[in-house]
Amino acid sequence: MSLNGTELLKRLPEVRGRLEADALLADLTWFRVGGPAEVLFSPADADDLSNFLKNTSADIPVYVIGVGSNLLVRDGGVPGVVIRLGRGFSGLSVEGNHRIRVGTAVPDVKAARFAADNGIDGLTFLRGIPGTIGGALRMNGGAYGGETKDVLVEARAVNRQGEFGTLSNADMKYSYRHCGAPGDLIFVDAVLQGKAGDKAMILAAMDKITESREASQPVKSRTGGSTFKNPPGNKSWQLIDKAGMRGFSVGPAKVSEMHCNFLINEGGATASQIEELGETIRAKVKATSGIDLEWEIKRIGIPAEQAA
Repeated sequence: MSLNGTELLKRLPEVRGRLEADALLADLTWFRVGGPAEVLFSPADADDLSNFLKNTSADIPVYVIGVGSNLLVRDGGVPGVVIRLGRGFSGLSVEGNHRIRVGTAVPDVKAARFAADNGIDGLTFLRGIPGTIGGALRMNGGAYGGETKDVLVEARAVNRQGEFGTLSNADMKYSYRHCGAPGDLIFVDAVLQGKAGDKAMILAAMDKITESREASQPVKSRTGGSTFKNPPGNKSWQLIDKAGMRGFSVGPAKVSEMHCNFLINEGGATASQIEELGETIRAKVKATSGIDLEWEIKRIGIPAEQAA
């Protein structure tokens, strides 16, 4: 399957945002690997996104990415349109009753800081999630004792037909690192519920999370965050460690010595090597513990050999 962004552009509607053919994605992901998007679309705002979806043929695949923190783009690239939400989805406002409305392109840490600055507690855990609000909504992101499902009031989304809708917390059908809302929905903003708190105390709690992350996770490396979901009653990192995989590598793709549920690109790794490393870990853990590890990192695109 060869990608031809120039040809695909001819089939797409006019937009107010930006459409780019054969756009490199490696620089947009934390792993710094992967092939191009056949077309990359950066919508100006939610209405621009809605118009695009309404006027784009249903047979053209569409994928959504945020800051690329929990994402592995395969080396052959991504057929269809990759939508990257940006400035038009970065709103932050206080709704009253200790609630905030936040755009889905807002980094989780920025949402946590905004809540703190407004004396709103209960959203501190977002400081520990290295992604955007959109990603947190789509996978029930969580860290340090909190999950998205604990604080979500409602989320606004647009479907493949360009229609807007609002989903309640129950509509999201949340479970551990899983959202049961229809996969074609693209979230544009959300309302999160906090509680009254003292700004100084909230900021101090956030500082503790920062210190904990820096002490226990390879946050300064090229990584995708937690690679595998924790199986019921187990910790993935412990299973990986017991399987003897701490520090194991496939070329420049390596299991972190600091936290072995993190994979690292030490420089020059391919997406294929990172994925092979992950699958090798899964096989070894299965052999040693009988447990199937489930990927938490989202993988999109096609292998290089399929794009040849």
